[in-house]
Amino acid sequence: MYSTYPKEYDVVIMGAGFAGLCQARHLMLNVPNIKIALVDPRPAKRTDKDLKIGESLIEVAAVFLCKELGLHDYLIENHTPKSGLNFHWPKEPQETETLDNYYHVWANRQTAIASFHLQRAKLEEDLLQMNCDMGATFYHGRVIDMELTPKDEIKTVQVKLGEEKIALKAKHVIDAAGRKFLLGKKTDNLLFGAENLLGVDNGSVWLRVKNIDRTIFHSGYHPEGSSNSHYYATNHFFGHGHWLWMIPIEKQSQELSVGMMYHHEIIPTSSVSNRDKFCDFLRANHSLLGQLVDSGEIVDFHALPQVAHKSKELFSQDNWYVLGDAAQIFDAFYSYGTTMIAFQIEGVTEIIRAKLANEDDVEQKRAIYNEFNQAYGRSVNCLIRGHAHQLGNASIMSWRIYFEYMWWFGVHIPTYIGKWHLDTNFASRYVKIANGNVDGIFAHLCRQFDQLVAEGKNIGFMDAYRADQLIGDYSTLKHFDDFLENTKFEPKRCNVFTSMKYTYFYIAVWLILFEWKAFGFPAFFNPRNLFYICRMLALSVMALIGEIIFRFKTRKLPSSSHIVQRRQEFKSYCYRTEA
Repeated sequence: MYSTYPKEYDVVIMGAGFAGLCQARHLMLNVPNIKIALVDPRPAKRTDKDLKIGESLIEVAAVFLCKELGLHDYLIENHTPKSGLNFHWPKEPQETETLDNYYHVWANRQTAIASFHLQRAKLEEDLLQMNCDMGATFYHGRVIDMELTPKDEIKTVQVKLGEEKIALKAKHVIDAAGRKFLLGKKTDNLLFGAENLLGVDNGSVWLRVKNIDRTIFHSGYHPEGSSNSHYYATNHFFGHGHWLWMIPIEKQSQELSVGMMYHHEIIPTSSVSNRDKFCDFLRANHSLLGQLVDSGEIVDFHALPQVAHKSKELFSQDNWYVLGDAAQIFDAFYSYGTTMIAFQIEGVTEIIRAKLANEDDVEQKRAIYNEFNQAYGRSVNCLIRGHAHQLGNASIMSWRIYFEYMWWFGVHIPTYIGKWHLDTNFASRYVKIANGNVDGIFAHLCRQFDQLVAEGKNIGFMDAYRADQLIGDYSTLKHFDDFLENTKFEPKRCNVFTSMKYTYFYIAVWLILFEWKAFGFPAFFNPRNLFYICRMLALSVMALIGEIIFRFKTRKLPSSSHIVQRRQEFKSYCYRTEA
């Protein structure tokens, strides 16, 4: 798989894992004749023990892989389907032998946008071969140094191939090599520590196990329940200071990924630092999962004592970029990692495309895309803030999950579908609102959640999938724009403002219900509570204005140019009876 081409490229990507391989394919699909080098110390043939966090896709990442990278058929044929996200809390911490011992939020139907679980080693091996078939050059070697020159000057990446050293030259260098932090260390670009991460201080342990007895979890028979599979969902199990995932990643061998994110102030790393200790933790705290693991053969075990970090800059004016774990990660909760990668990759591709085309506004794009992805990262960081003391509380977490689902389906998905994150005007406004929310309503609610947990208060249970808890039959999964029905997948066809209008309104309704349940009538004399309710209503009105302006500007724009073409072609259709 080595190439005899000259060692000069448009882009050198350090790391041939998920982020690097997806970036390479996206560039080649969107920038004709681009020359790309991929460097990774792992061979093209990946081993069964090439284990890492990140087997679960949610809607944005699923659309990115399926549509933007053209991998939908490949995923159907080679990876397991995903039936949404399930959430489970023990009724009594000492009794966790069966599902009946848990409270549940079940995914009661397949989400409108299908997603998948990934066998990461297989995906990366196959995707590397696809990229090489498209013209990328793969170097099985280790990056030992790099020369990062200013702006558009040629950069040099020094690579060791066995005993040989080579120099790869390019205008653009991308670090997708994960926690090696090749660019992060070179540029002093990394931020660690709870003080830089909204208080998040967490670790992770995980293993894969095959040939399990899946009926220990669920028989698959549930005629009065949901219309999709419980087993093929991403299952989350909660406890004090931790949550666990259970993800099916291989069908024939009944292989599971079972892992845990834990917060250091509650659970010391030393108590789960090896395979035996982790299995003992499962048996003691989530016996159901312990039984599943014990029923099969453990393939591998990994521990990552410090998970969360972020970068000061993601896309530099000096043509270097950081993606995936090399850029930022906060937790595996909700499987947001691959979503952040999707947003990052599309920004990087557009910057590089514009630079190679010598477009005048490329620096403006770079700066705004950098700010957008930083702000999006802060929003994801915010999802984990306060988890240390809240995860094990079924009442509080069920309300919190419902609230966070509202943003996901109502704002994040339509933003991505319509490629609004690549629109510099929209992205700039998004940054201001997102940063204001992180320091405002999200921080305020987190303090209130903590207060309720400390008081041991039960405010009831919210089910993120049901439509009978707020007004107007609202469901968090509801799409307010018809982008699915009318295939509005081209840029700016999806009316994100309609989705935001309704979402902000229902968030205000959620806030009113939450404050009433949590603190009663006196809550509405709290100026801060009233401020955030009014702010959400004001954002709803602003989105309404944006919706009206958008509809006027796009009144002659078809929802899908492909459908217009098909209808035009059909005008010449004439039915003929002869064979």
